[in-house]
Amino acid sequence: MDDRTPPHPSLGDVTLQQILEALVDPVRRGIVTRLWDSDDAIKCGGFDLTVSKSTATHHFNVLREAGLIRQHYAGTARMNTLRRDEVEEAFPGLLESVVTADRRER
Repeated sequence: MDDRTPPHPSLGDVTLQQILEALVDPVRRGIVTRLWDSDDAIKCGGFDLTVSKSTATHHFNVLREAGLIRQHYAGTARMNTLRRDEVEEAFPGLLESVVTADRRER
């Protein structure tokens, strides 16, 4: 593992409250929806976010700390993937419901 890769919580240590608090923000829901639709990892700069770079970093950190995304480096780019299977196992149906609702609101 690259020593720049941030720590990722075990989903056994993440509460539903943490996940819901992470998903309450529309920017973070948008990130999750984009990752849901992607078969590949997406670099942080690959999202069309309407926030500053530092605010975007905060949003990615909240999602990672809530166990929703996994981050790793590919060269100098920090890549993001959705922990779909792990979240589904711990919280069945949650992500699909959130993505469906997010799409309806856009």
